[in-house]
Amino acid sequence: MITGLSVTNLAVVESLELSFQPGMSAITGETGAGKSIVLQALNLALGNRGSTDLVRHGKDKASITAVFAVENNQAVQAFLQSQALDDNGECVLRRVIGADGKSKAFVNSVGVGLAVIRSLGELIIDMHGQNEHQLLLRPDQQLLVLDDYAGLGEQKSALNLLVGEHKNLKTKIDNIRQNQATALQQQELFAHQLEELKQAQLSQNELNNIEADFKISANSQALTAEISEILEQLESETGANIQLPNLSHKLSAALAMDKKLAPAAALLSSAQLQTQEAVYELENYLNALTIDEEASSNMESRISEFHELGRKHNCKIQDLLIVQADLKKQLDEIALGADSLDELCAQLDALEGNYKTQAAALSNARTSSAAQLSVQVSQTMRLLGMPASEFKIDLVSKPDGVHLNGAEAAQFLVKTNLGQDFKLLNKIVSGGELSRISLAIAVVGSNSQLAPTLIFDEVDVGISGAVAEVVGRRLQELSATYQVICITHLAQVAAFARQHLRVSKTQNETGAQTAVEQLSEAEKVDEIARILGGSVITEKTRHAAAEMLELSH
Repeated sequence: MITGLSVTNLAVVESLELSFQPGMSAITGETGAGKSIVLQALNLALGNRGSTDLVRHGKDKASITAVFAVENNQAVQAFLQSQALDDNGECVLRRVIGADGKSKAFVNSVGVGLAVIRSLGELIIDMHGQNEHQLLLRPDQQLLVLDDYAGLGEQKSALNLLVGEHKNLKTKIDNIRQNQATALQQQELFAHQLEELKQAQLSQNELNNIEADFKISANSQALTAEISEILEQLESETGANIQLPNLSHKLSAALAMDKKLAPAAALLSSAQLQTQEAVYELENYLNALTIDEEASSNMESRISEFHELGRKHNCKIQDLLIVQADLKKQLDEIALGADSLDELCAQLDALEGNYKTQAAALSNARTSSAAQLSVQVSQTMRLLGMPASEFKIDLVSKPDGVHLNGAEAAQFLVKTNLGQDFKLLNKIVSGGELSRISLAIAVVGSNSQLAPTLIFDEVDVGISGAVAEVVGRRLQELSATYQVICITHLAQVAAFARQHLRVSKTQNETGAQTAVEQLSEAEKVDEIARILGGSVITEKTRHAAAEMLELSH
């Protein structure tokens, strides 16, 4: 509920501080005093667009701050959390409108866009009799009121869980079908490519080594000639393999005469051994080396085949087996996808059957409750001074399929005079009629999920006497569930308020100034008497006012 409103330099208000109480509050004042300034300030705090004309003359900006207690409002707390706006049990909306045309909005001291503050406002305040924040004119809100009246909240939530599951499952199926359609187009190509790779009888060892092996085979004659010549030179009488042992023997004899030759002797001995090892290795290599032109030709053809496959698949020949495995995997997935799709489609059919069953049960409950609610609202409207009026709820079927909130939408229809046709609630022209219709709906469906604060602007237009008393009593009854703020010009309505605020306007050297004050019990009597009797308050009217206040509580 709203607990406080602070206004600075807004139109005729220089400075205003208001505290609101739970229950019913009445706002009264003489015509032209500026009773609408409270609603205007709230509308701005709730995100309505404001013009520079609203800034008090000579001031650089107007400021409005509205404070709400939200510790018991889970919807508001969830919204604040979703927007990363801490609440600590309180929600402070602040709006600043500059004379330069710039506007700023804040929620709990955090700057936000107007869209955010408007969405938040719909969870906090519902205004009746104005064109903004009239939640009951929205089709989704009308269905919400009906479902809450019928106690269908849990049923609808369970149905909406099915809708969410259906959406996710259908998206999954659509994605599989889309991927499968693409895969099926490529299946023949994949199968051909896989078969081509299989026919090549690939092995990783061959892929890794064939190019090196071919290089050796292709150069075997040249290698034989080169190695043979090297061996011949090493093994000749003047070759290293013959000379090194002789030289090593001579150095050993010299070593006996001078030990300083030991390092040189060791190196020469090592060279002799290494040369002998080299000869052995070259001989073995030469013995193993074969000249097979046919094998070389076959390897060359094989390499050409591998490179052609690599070109087709845009990979190195060493990666051809990886490509082969990927092709097999894709073909397996296409085959599995068909089976998986059949299973998912069966799940979707079962889910849709479950949805239809639950949606039908919800529809039956709504049909019954719509008739009951229509009768009760019609009766209440007649008590509120609309004797020839009638209210009706139509349930409009949605197209076949799975829909959020069920298979139908709700429409609130009214007719206010005999012989008229029913019209949509949002087509009602008269603000007074619309306010009283909204009041009737709110009273009958007082367990509905409306915002916790309801504001009624001139709900008593066009009524008086006993009907005005009924309106006041109904508002008082409604205030047991909600915080109710009512702008009224009727004493019979104001008398039922727990809190009474009086708006007055004065003139001074700075211009018109509107003030709002909370009335004491004695001041309430004077204000009710003023409304009853005019500017001159007599003892008779004061007595009537006191009696009216006593009877209303």
